Amino acid sequence: MNSCQDITELELTELSSLLKQMGGEPFTASQIYQWIYKRGVTDFGQMTDLPLALRTRMAESCIVQTPKIVRTDNSRDGTVKFLLSHTDNQCVEAVFIPDTPRMTFCVSTQVGCAMHCAFCLTGKMGLIRNCSTGEIVGQVRILADKLKLLNTAFNIVFMGMGEPLHNYDRTLKAIRILTDKRGLAVPARRITLSTVGVPDALERLATEPLMPNLAISLHATTEELRDRLVPVNHNYGLSEILASCKRLPYTRRRRITFEYVLLKNINDSVDDAERLSQLVTGIQAKVNVIPLNEAPEIPYQRPSDAKINQFARILSKRGVTVSVRKSRGRDIRAACGQLITKV
Repeated sequence: MNSCQDITELELTELSSLLKQMGGEPFTASQIYQWIYKRGVTDFGQMTDLPLALRTRMAESCIVQTPKIVRTDNSRDGTVKFLLSHTDNQCVEAVFIPDTPRMTFCVSTQVGCAMHCAFCLTGKMGLIRNCSTGEIVGQVRILADKLKLLNTAFNIVFMGMGEPLHNYDRTLKAIRILTDKRGLAVPARRITLSTVGVPDALERLATEPLMPNLAISLHATTEELRDRLVPVNHNYGLSEILASCKRLPYTRRRRITFEYVLLKNINDSVDDAERLSQLVTGIQAKVNVIPLNEAPEIPYQRPSDAKINQFARILSKRGVTVSVRKSRGRDIRAACGQLITKV
């Protein structure tokens, strides 16, 4: 081999093929998966149930690339934010949110983001690059290992930095690795992918044999306002996104969550609530109302609690299942829309 193969980029079948090329037995792929994902072992020499000759060959030609923890920030509410560095020194942030009621890992799929949503700090970075499959899975591995949760049930949300559907192939491959029963074995029902809505990718996602929960970021009830808040709306309009959602087969999902960041005097009116209830009509949906997490760099404000409650009540009266997200980790800039790295 001319260069070292990063094992974290490989699904189980790919790892089996690699082992066969190296003179090993394909079934040992399951053993290696268990060492890496269930025990957090990345040194081939410590994988003691593998033949010594195979361990030696793998140590010479393979690696288990793992992000490095640069810094951790601890919130008063128990949330922990991790700054993680990859091999090229590009960094992402990942967040651990306890008691949700399950433990939840919020991970990133890109370094930065190209969506430029007006109320999100990550968008101010622009897109630096996509994360690899191994880098996405590595965030989960390192958080689970660091927090002693490798053998504990937890949720994963792709709600960190980046637009997952703009890194489609790597993100979906990461999901397949994370759900593999020989590894972390996270059920697809415990994984949520958050997206601003990319119709072509949503259509493709509907054909996948394995599909996570979906959270679609709307944030506006008119095309004009969404053009301002989510500039990519010029390419993927509300009507197109909602049409794609309606075509997703009901047997492949329980419910689509529509996320709506509430901005004072911008999208929080009675009319906005009425229009939102109409937009989601005909879709098996839940609306997650997210009061803005303020930051000096963001030119918007959080509505009053009374305004937030009024908005949610209107949706509920119109028959919409609704929840108001409780922000976690705001004091360490770990809440929704607050992730940003400065390398």
